[in-house]
Amino acid sequence: MSLAEYGGYRWAAAMHGLEPLTMCPYEAGWRLRVLPTLGHVPVRKMTRRDVNRALHCWIADEYGLSTVKNSLAVLVRVLEQAVDDGILDANPARIAGWQREYQRAQRERTTPRSLALPDPAALDLLAARLVQQSSDGYQGWGDIVRFTAWTGTRFSEVSALRAEDIDPATWTWNVTRHTVFVPDGLTECACPNRSRRTVPLRPAARMLLARRLQAARQAPQTRLFTEPSGGRFSTPLLREATNWDDVVVELGHEFLLRNDLRPTGLTWMADAGMSMSELHDVAGRPSPDEVRRYLPPNAGSVR
Repeated sequence: MSLAEYGGYRWAAAMHGLEPLTMCPYEAGWRLRVLPTLGHVPVRKMTRRDVNRALHCWIADEYGLSTVKNSLAVLVRVLEQAVDDGILDANPARIAGWQREYQRAQRERTTPRSLALPDPAALDLLAARLVQQSSDGYQGWGDIVRFTAWTGTRFSEVSALRAEDIDPATWTWNVTRHTVFVPDGLTECACPNRSRRTVPLRPAARMLLARRLQAARQAPQTRLFTEPSGGRFSTPLLREATNWDDVVVELGHEFLLRNDLRPTGLTWMADAGMSMSELHDVAGRPSPDEVRRYLPPNAGSVR
C-alpha cells in the first residue's frame, strides 16, 4: 500500500485530537508537498533517506520554515500511525537537525557569496577527491559537481539535463525540465514555480558536455549526467557514495553542502563581470535584491 493510499485510509486516526486551526496547514502540507513527493512510496519501504530527500526538495524550493515544519509534522503523524499498526518498526520521519539545513538555505539567500568556493582550483580538488573517495572511482561524481558550479544552476536541474536541452550552435542550455514525484509514479514536467530560462555555457562547462553530446546524438532524450547504474543523481546519493561529509572537512570546507555549488557559480559569474540582467536570467529570475547580493562589494575590483 502506497503512502497516498494508506494516508487516505487512516487519515482520521492519524489526525485524531488535532485542533481545527492546526488541521488546515496540515492538510495543505499533505496535499501540496507530501503526496507529490512521497505519495507513491510503499509505506513498508519508507526510509529516512526518502524523507530526507523530500526535505531537501522542499527547502530547495524555498518554502517557508513553517510550511516545511507543517509538512513534516503531518508526515510524522501518518507514519506514527503506521508504527502503531505494525507496518513500520520505527518512524523514519522523526528527523533531527533539518532546521540547520533550512537556516543554511536562508543564509544563501542573504549572504550567498560567503558560501562560494574560493576559486576553480578548489572546485577541481573537491571533484577529484570525491571521485577518489567513491568505492567505484566513477568520474561522473566529480563531473556533476563541476558542471553545477560552473553553470550556477541547481543540482536537481543538472541531474535532469537531457541532450535536447543543449543548443551546441550557441552553447546555451534551455532549463525547462524538472522531475517531481507524484502518487502514480515518477513524472517529468515543467514545474509552475520554476520559470523557463536560458543559461550560457562557459568553456569549462562545454568541455564536460562535448563528449556526452556526441554519444547522445541519436538519442536526444538521453540524460547527460547519470550515476553509475544509469539512474538519476540525487544529493543524498552523492553524499553517501563519495563520503561527502568527510571530504569537505578534510579540504577545509566543513560547512559546504551539495546545494552550495549554485552560489559558487553565481558568485564567480558576478566577479567575472556578468551584468545584472544576465545574472538575473541565469539565477532563474529571482528578485533584484537577491541577485544583487552576488555582486562583489567593490564594483571597481570586478575583472
